Amino acid sequence: MLIHVVRTGRHFDYIKDFLLNDLIEKKGIIKFKRSTGWATIGTDPIRGTNRDAAFIGTDRRAPAV
Repeated sequence: MLIHVVRTGRHFDYIKDFLLNDLIEKKGIIKFKRSTGWATIGTDPIRGTNRDAAFIGTDRRAPAV
C-alpha cells in the first residue's frame, strides 16, 4: 500500500507502508496522510515512535503460566 507523505525537502511523495516507521525515526518526512487527514510528525500523536520508553501503569495482561 502507498502512503502520501511530505518529505523534509517539502515535496510530496508516495512511499510503501513498511517504510513509514523508518522514515519517521530518521526524520525523513514532515507529515503523512491518514484516513482522517494529515498527521504532522512532532505535533500529532504517532504510535510506536517511543519504543524505548518503559510502560508505567497496571499490566492487565494475564500472567504467563
